[in-house]
Amino acid sequence: MTISVSEQTWAAWEEELSHLLEYPDPEDRGDVLMPQPTWLAQGYTREIILREGLVVQIDDFQMRDRSKYVCSECEDTRIEFHCHLSGDHQDRFSEVGNLEYVLYGSGLSPKQIATGSGQFPILEVIVIMWPEVLKNFAGDRSTLPPEWQHLIGTSTHISYARVGALSPTMQGVLWQIVRCPYGGMIKRMYLECKALELATLILEQEREVQQGRQSLSHLKSDEVDRIHQARNILLQNLEQPPSLPELARQAGLNEKALKQGFRQVFGKPVFGYLHDYRMHQAQQLLMTGEMKVGEVMQQVGFRDRGYFAAAFRKKFGANPRAISRSNQLAINN
Repeated sequence: MTISVSEQTWAAWEEELSHLLEYPDPEDRGDVLMPQPTWLAQGYTREIILREGLVVQIDDFQMRDRSKYVCSECEDTRIEFHCHLSGDHQDRFSEVGNLEYVLYGSGLSPKQIATGSGQFPILEVIVIMWPEVLKNFAGDRSTLPPEWQHLIGTSTHISYARVGALSPTMQGVLWQIVRCPYGGMIKRMYLECKALELATLILEQEREVQQGRQSLSHLKSDEVDRIHQARNILLQNLEQPPSLPELARQAGLNEKALKQGFRQVFGKPVFGYLHDYRMHQAQQLLMTGEMKVGEVMQQVGFRDRGYFAAAFRKKFGANPRAISRSNQLAINN
């Protein structure tokens, strides 16, 4: 079943929402927690205004089912960095999934339909930046370097969009944002630094793309679709992923095209991507405090407890049992 959300439905929900807002930081009224409508998802969106023209948004929820949202034509006046630690969405310009980001420029956003599979929990960090903030870093409010000028469009130009893979450094910054330990003024200072660090990493990749040092893709559109299909097959079979030859066969590619294309689209080899995804899924499950380490290990596809613990420590610098125990204690208290 697909949940269809019209603009009228969402407007009605926003009216109700004004009575349901929460403020998780008593020192900061610009930090607002907005619950998702129960008929759509379970969880929340948190919006933190860092300063004029710079906002961090954290989406943390599980969709009830597949979703479809019809968006009217509008002018988007902001530059946005959408980073998915988990979950996916697809619109007219992009298809972004787990451990990927999409960079949106300002400009005209035509009427379109945005969809989500609802298959995985959504954990997304969005840095929203008004063009004036970016221009300020150029030292001259009227001029940006050529490799970024396309990010600032007008009401007559279709806004720019590009999907990329989240590097390990980007993922680290995102987790620091999600787990920010501070409150009040220190929290805003910390998050502003992290938001700008994330934007810097993505903008540097954008510079490389525009200067031709990093190719957007030499793949045909149907090959890119097959690479994404291969990724989806992997993530749907975490416990028993297919071999590389079998995955290539199921995706309709030869093995060489799969290996080269997967690295080009997602920035990692096939099973390197799968390993990172398993690790992050395990981390999220342990942090809920609802599952034992052995249960989490099996759910994400590991069979050797010693290997899992060693891989987890190498990735996150902590023992999985310690994370599980601390979060169970937090829930009980």
